[in-house]
Amino acid sequence: MKGVVSRGLRWIARVFFCLGFVLAAATLVPPQWYGGFLTGPWTEPRGNVLVVLGSDALDNGSLGENTFWRCVFAADVWRDSGFKQLVVSGDAVTTAAMRDYLVWRGVPREAIVTEDRSSSTRENAVNTAKVAGGMTGPFVLLTSDFHMWRASRAFAKAGMKIAPRPAPDMFKRSRDWRNRWKIFLELTGEFVKIGYYRMRGWI
Repeated sequence: MKGVVSRGLRWIARVFFCLGFVLAAATLVPPQWYGGFLTGPWTEPRGNVLVVLGSDALDNGSLGENTFWRCVFAADVWRDSGFKQLVVSGDAVTTAAMRDYLVWRGVPREAIVTEDRSSSTRENAVNTAKVAGGMTGPFVLLTSDFHMWRASRAFAKAGMKIAPRPAPDMFKRSRDWRNRWKIFLELTGEFVKIGYYRMRGWI
């Protein structure tokens, strides 16, 4: 009996050691070292239509963290890059918060087109392609840096030609080491989603 208990305790100790090692590594190592390739090239394409993908909203209808950074960057891009229209894509709560923030930042309300029936990247791509059918491109896609690899391929699979313009979400948040464990978990989830999308043939 003592031998069984001893082996069990050693196994538990190893598990906690591994978890501690992963936590330490995720905190100390900048996430762009192991997830930066998801961003793609940092270019500044221009066009007529800027497509901004929503991610999350808080319970009170405010912007979630990822969506907030996307909208911050989108407002700056709109101001500096001469776009004519801006499409926000996501669910109804998230896109309403995005629209209100972007209007507050100076984007004309009449220039914003809302696609509010999407709750996944796949739906973003398919539904935005339908909305954009009557618009004149070129189209530029803006989403979080670590999300761009999957998003750009999902749009291509949906038949919509876009130029990627990643928002520095992961890069900005990772400057504070306290955010890196959360970013590590987000990247882990993103790799799982990439595998799932490949399996379904969506990218």
